[in-house]
Parts: sequence; C-alpha cells; structure tokens
Amino acid sequence: MKLDQIIAKPVGKTVYRDGDVVIKVFDESYDKADVLNEALNQARVERSQLNIPRVRGVELVEGKWAVVSDFIEGDTLYKLISTLPEKRGEFMNQFVELQRLVHSQTCPMLNRFKDKLNTKISQSDLDVQLRYALHTRLESMPTHSKLCHGDFNPKNIIISRDGTPFILDWSHASVGNASADVAQTYLQFSMGEYRDDAERYLNLFCKMNDVTKRYVTKWIPIVAASQLIRCKPAEKPFLMKWVESIRED
Repeated sequence: MKLDQIIAKPVGKTVYRDGDVVIKVFDESYDKADVLNEALNQARVERSQLNIPRVRGVELVEGKWAVVSDFIEGDTLYKLISTLPEKRGEFMNQFVELQRLVHSQTCPMLNRFKDKLNTKISQSDLDVQLRYALHTRLESMPTHSKLCHGDFNPKNIIISRDGTPFILDWSHASVGNASADVAQTYLQFSMGEYRDDAERYLNLFCKMNDVTKRYVTKWIPIVAASQLIRCKPAEKPFLMKWVESIRED
C-alpha cells in the first residue's frame, strides 16, 4: 500500500487513498480493540440495504493500526452544501431521507445505544443529582432496535459520480431509539458552522417522520451529557446548558 496521497486528516487519524481503496491510519492513542470494533461495526452494517464502503481488511501500517475499505469517488454532502447554497433545502431533504433509511434498518449484533449512553453519563464529572436525573430519564425512554449511526452529519455522506449516496464512518454505530440519533445530529448542527440549520433540520425530521419535537428534545440532555467526555472546551457551555435543562422538567 502507498501512503503518499492524503485525502483527510481528522483528529487522531490520517486517511490515504491508494487506487480503489482508502487506508484510515489511527495514531498511537487508539486502542487496538477500538480499531477492530470500528471495522467490525462497518462489516456488520454491510449486511444492511445501505450503500456503504466495504471493509477490505485491518492491518498494521508502520506500527499503527489501519482499516482498509473501498474508495468512493464523489463529493461529500458537506462540500455540496458549501458550494451550491441555492440547493441547501434540497440537500437537507436528502440528508433527512438518508437518516430515515438508516433508521429503517436493523443490525442486532451491534451494541445498544442506551448502554453506551448510560456508560458515558456514569463516566462524566457531573454531580450525582444530575447523573441520577439523566439515568432516570434514559431508563424511562422507549427502547427500540433501529440502526443508529451515532455521527450522522454531512461530512459522512458522499454522493458518488452517478448520484448514489454512500454513508461513511460507522465507528459509533449502535441499535436503539432513532430520536436519540437525531438528538446527536441536532447537537452537531447546533455547535458547528451550520448552526443556522439546526432547527430546520429538527423540524424537517419531525415532520417527515411524524414525531413530535418535544419527544426528540427529551433525548437532547441525555445525549449532550454523553458528549461531555470528549467535547472541545468551547462546546462545553452549550452542552451543559442542555444538560442542566433536565432540572427544569
């Protein structure tokens, strides 16, 4: 494999292209089990009806763990939204439709979303009363078994040259309640450069899925709390505002 064409450099990783494959190389901070779990998640989701890159292998590259998968030629939805702002509404509709398609799938071998959220809340440095309120609400929320991406955003969608959308990065995939997955996407929109689209996204999802906004927003303090462990310092005040809102209910 050749590692001379970098196509992306997210935190802790470097993604290279070599012909018809991409090699995602993880830095030393990543545990081997986490890398293997990411590849396993993706392999399990391959069995669904979704268009996703296939895993080709997991290898050691220059002493670092790497996941090798299909290269998809095309542009991310993030890039398309940025370069074609006049089609923003059309792209947002496509985005929500794709998320609906994800949630229509089942993948029972994945971890449960509720378990992941409970663990992250327990690991946070929130005071005991807040943690109790969050755990209590989480346990009261309906348990579903829908496929949840866990990091669904426009950067993780590639539109291929023939117009086919492919969904990338299944490292956080789980099964659970779709509205929790929506809460995660809403928070990403709210804290990112497309914060002006956050309410539009949430309203559109609720309308297209016949879900009340109130129901989705009940998940937001829970999901916000789960993000505190690895959030950027600038994001913490916004997340804490949502977490603290659970005291008002």
